[in-house]
Amino acid sequence: MKLINRNTVIAFIAGAGLMAGIGAVAAQVGMHHGMMMDASATPAQVSEHVDHMLKHLYVEIDATPAQQAQIGPLVHQAVTDLLPLRSQLQADHTQFVQALTQSSVDRNSLEAARTAHLQLADQASKRIVQLIGDVGNVLTPTQRQALVNHLQQMHGHGAAPPATPGQ
Repeated sequence: MKLINRNTVIAFIAGAGLMAGIGAVAAQVGMHHGMMMDASATPAQVSEHVDHMLKHLYVEIDATPAQQAQIGPLVHQAVTDLLPLRSQLQADHTQFVQALTQSSVDRNSLEAARTAHLQLADQASKRIVQLIGDVGNVLTPTQRQALVNHLQQMHGHGAAPPATPGQ
């Protein structure tokens, strides 16, 4: 008996696709009609933008009203948790630029900025994975596939091939 069979591989690939898809949704929070939202956007503006994105997403995945009632608060909470990281990232970027533009390169400051950036990325990815799991629990397998396909098309990656049950 194989420990890793074809179904395991397909499930892993589907899970990775879902992770990428929801991660893309979280990354798109700051996007508005192809342009980055101003970093000074108010919480109300961000919330309105998230609601706008979710309305489109609900149509794409054929979410029921009950699912919408569950997903909306999950996404809004994740956005609320992730937004403060933006200012921390900007501070790390400023530290990096300052270290690089001194009369001599400050390698210790560069390393400190790199380390801080990696910690923020880790913190953000953990929160996004939590969101992926939470939303994934609300959706059916068909809806998860529709979500992945929609997000891959949005980002120019084409649709993911449908998972074939029983293989």
